[in-house]
Amino acid sequence: MRFKALAFLPFSFPLCLLAVLGCGGPSAKDEGPTSPPRAGIVSLSPGWNTIEPGGETTCSRGDPFKYFVRPGTVNRLIVEFRGGGACWNATTCSAGAAIFQETVSEDPLATGIYDHENPDNPFRDWHHVYIPYCTGDIHWGDNVATYGEGSGAVTIRHKGAVNVRAALDWVYANVPAPEKVFVTGCSAGAYGSILWSAHLREHYKNASVVQFADSGAGIITETFFRDSFPSWKPAGAYPTWIPGFDPAELANLFVLYEKIGAHYPDMRLSQYNTVYDDDQIFFFNAMGGGGAEAWSEAMKASIAHIEASTPTFSSYLAPGSAHCILWRPEFYTVASGGTRLVRWLDALANGEPPPSVACDDCGSP
Repeated sequence: MRFKALAFLPFSFPLCLLAVLGCGGPSAKDEGPTSPPRAGIVSLSPGWNTIEPGGETTCSRGDPFKYFVRPGTVNRLIVEFRGGGACWNATTCSAGAAIFQETVSEDPLATGIYDHENPDNPFRDWHHVYIPYCTGDIHWGDNVATYGEGSGAVTIRHKGAVNVRAALDWVYANVPAPEKVFVTGCSAGAYGSILWSAHLREHYKNASVVQFADSGAGIITETFFRDSFPSWKPAGAYPTWIPGFDPAELANLFVLYEKIGAHYPDMRLSQYNTVYDDDQIFFFNAMGGGGAEAWSEAMKASIAHIEASTPTFSSYLAPGSAHCILWRPEFYTVASGGTRLVRWLDALANGEPPPSVACDDCGSP
């Protein structure tokens, strides 16, 4: 495993999100839920640090995986999953497809939630672990798949779950007893946030765990779920300890929210979407879906389903078609239904659970 300090955070794709992993750390036996860890993450250099875990971790075409950690000043932790599309057949996984993040990039980023100097940032003092994404499997997969035949064949290492587990092993060792954990991610990282939030809540039994999915409503087609989704082999990442969890029902992502919410009634779960998200509609169409209106109506129906069954779930629906808000400067200014998102998130993570918010005039595609 290699480890080095980094002065900037990586980002370069319209679907953003983050990563973690590492080496040994302190024991949790002498740490209380509100006392800061005396070693581990706080011993890192200020700013962003790069961790290269090695081992079985990998990106889709064999490039190395790494993740990034920024120590904070309070005993609270962000675990963020980066986004970056997905791939599931010879067309979407080809080298020229350019619809999923293939490697871990290191582009500078200091806007949105990553602006730790902004006094309006509810998470400015928190430890921040950014788990990159480069496997095309929404952080869930554990498979090596070959798509196509002959000279057109392409092999993809769908090892998102392997990469996440490596990062979380480091987190567990180096942040032994956080007071709060904010699990988030945009686009593909939004799906990472909901699935792995159950693992984090199960591990940190004394922590307050909050999940926030940015632009990942999970609207897919039955054909995709039946014929393509299995190529990622995500079963090893499922929270199978939750009673009643049935992977066959995951064609509807709201099932995962409902099961996690019912099993952990103290967790706060949430989603952010724009009413006509361009990228989510693009992937819905690529799966054989029915266009912008069909996606938007299905998204709103899914949100309503979770709200009706899960008291600890809140949603934020904004106007427009922009995809992902976490990394954008507009993170601090976007408002819907008279409520600024940044204030809504502050309440979600640090105060009373906020009610769901929807745009008054959402517009048209």
